[in-house]
Amino acid sequence: MTGPVRRPGPRPLPRPTPRPAPTPRPAPPRPTRAGPPEPPTGRPAPADGPGLALDTEKLLAARLHAVKVRPYLADALFALHVVEDRSVPTMAVDAHWRCYVSPAFVARMPLEDLAGVWVHEVSHLLRDHHGRGERYTREHEEHAPGARSATGVPRAAGWARLRRNIAADFEINDDIYGDGLPRPAGVVLPSLLGLPEGLLMEEYLRTASMSGLTAELAWLDCGSGADGQERPWELGPEGAHGLSRQQRDAVRFRVARGIRGRPGTAPEGWRRWADEAFHPPQPWRQLLGAAVRSAAGAPGAGENHSYRRPSRRSAGVPSVLLPSLRRTPPRVCVVIDTSGSVSDAELGGALLEVAAISRAVSGRRDLVSVISCDAAAGVAVPLCRAESIELVGGGGTDLRSGFARALRSRPRPDVIVALTDGQTPWPSAPPPCRTVVGLFPRPPGPTDEEGPAHVPGAPPPWARVVPIG
Repeated sequence: MTGPVRRPGPRPLPRPTPRPAPTPRPAPPRPTRAGPPEPPTGRPAPADGPGLALDTEKLLAARLHAVKVRPYLADALFALHVVEDRSVPTMAVDAHWRCYVSPAFVARMPLEDLAGVWVHEVSHLLRDHHGRGERYTREHEEHAPGARSATGVPRAAGWARLRRNIAADFEINDDIYGDGLPRPAGVVLPSLLGLPEGLLMEEYLRTASMSGLTAELAWLDCGSGADGQERPWELGPEGAHGLSRQQRDAVRFRVARGIRGRPGTAPEGWRRWADEAFHPPQPWRQLLGAAVRSAAGAPGAGENHSYRRPSRRSAGVPSVLLPSLRRTPPRVCVVIDTSGSVSDAELGGALLEVAAISRAVSGRRDLVSVISCDAAAGVAVPLCRAESIELVGGGGTDLRSGFARALRSRPRPDVIVALTDGQTPWPSAPPPCRTVVGLFPRPPGPTDEEGPAHVPGAPPPWARVVPIG
């Protein structure tokens, strides 16, 4: 007996084998700038990749160490706001007191060296290298057109930027290290170019080309706070956590007050900076020129009656011809102190001021005369060229003879300008013309009235006094 025949059912379709998910391509590495030389510890510099986090604890501990060894900079150090940025070569600051930090740089630097970098960067801001760099660029540098570098900055601009950064480092690196802050490897000092220490950034820029250093220090970049040129990675004036101008000035004032309160704890450069922060230097060249122009343009200076054009008041007196009051360029007599207490450099500066005075009186050099005076006055020499004037002297000082000689000149001057160090007796009565006194700077001297360095007294109140330098 046969059973029922079972027909085979449909075969199940084979399951499709799942394809493996495509492996994502690694993101291209972010271009970074070349960093400074490796530290002397010999440890390899860690890669500044996305996995390296900023060691904030080490960074802030280094700032505390900087505050401990430089307590007069505490207000400025704590005013800096930290911004992590991997495109920064080392550490940098901008004009708004933000501190940009590279995590790789923090990882490879010893804590004591990192504290020195804190002091270095805040020194740029306290000494206003940002504003001074901008002023120097406007007055002395021109960004010539040409090819651009890899960062999009014109090559001429990048070269000038690096020079200003190096000069700013020369100004601050000569006195910020030592006493708890070791000098890091590769720090730039004025001795690299055979330059003296203690100069300002502008003086280093004027006296050295730095062409031999710029190639090997291309990695050096302390930000716009060091030279006045903004960087692509900076947040700018509208960014977060920036200090206003009033806040920045308040920080500088507190630091200067702390240095003046304990003068023995700060180096000489910082003490000089604190004195200038309380009493900023005046633009004496502008002040002296303004004083001369004001005296030359005052009523009565250079005025005389003339019949070339009748006075408008003649209409009221038809039978009388009245002269009009005409103004002519005033005559200026410059009395230069050539005594032994005035240096050759100050005499050279006095000749430069004579040329500037001639421009202040409409460029009429024939209206400017020069008198050399020490204990006795010389002859009034008319100004042809300031470089050709021979200054005679070297003895004692008595400008009273110089004033008397100027008033005996014919025609009599309308303005007398005396350039002196102030160590002279003054006329007892004011001269019958406008008087401007330019004072060369002198440190406080002894109080012995019989001594050769005794200062007889301040200029009289009838003279317009302008401190020079």
